[in-house]
Amino acid sequence: MESEASEQPTRSDRLFTGGERPYDPEDLVMATGHDPTPERVEKARKLIEEKGLSVIERYLP
Repeated sequence: MESEASEQPTRSDRLFTGGERPYDPEDLVMATGHDPTPERVEKARKLIEEKGLSVIERYLP
């Protein structure tokens, strides 16, 4: 059995949802299952401004 230290982080290990630290627009884009592009990050930034930080909750299981 491999130790946890030798395991490679998965995509979900790189997501921040606000519990550990405030999340940013790039985290919101990744929570939707997309790769962050400048256009998607900007759209996410505007969505956070309009809907508030709780907007990420609609994309989390």
